[in-house]
Amino acid sequence: VFKELQTKVYHVLPINPKTESIDSVRCFADVNELPPDIDSLLIVTPKNQTDKILRNAINRGIKNIWVQQMSETEETLKIAEEYEKEIIHRKCIFMFTEPVTSIHKFHRTLMKIFRMLPA
Repeated sequence: VFKELQTKVYHVLPINPKTESIDSVRCFADVNELPPDIDSLLIVTPKNQTDKILRNAINRGIKNIWVQQMSETEETLKIAEEYEKEIIHRKCIFMFTEPVTSIHKFHRTLMKIFRMLPA
């Protein structure tokens, strides 16, 4: 995900407490270490880590939160509701990052046809 988003020219700051850098880009140990001007977060984690990161992001004031498809838990939406926070979930980020290619383009086309694609 990191490399693909960089390829699509997104400014990506990875969070990983187990390494100092990925491809020469500094990793932050957790959400609270991110620079103060960060207002968007993509959560791509094992399910057992998602909800803690989501709470930290909400408490830090991050405005836009996307929980990558397959990272959410049963509690993820409950946490968002508890904090009255809208999040994007159950969607693959690659269906929305231009240019959309490969299987993601096919899935996006199907969602458009069946009017399941968010506005």
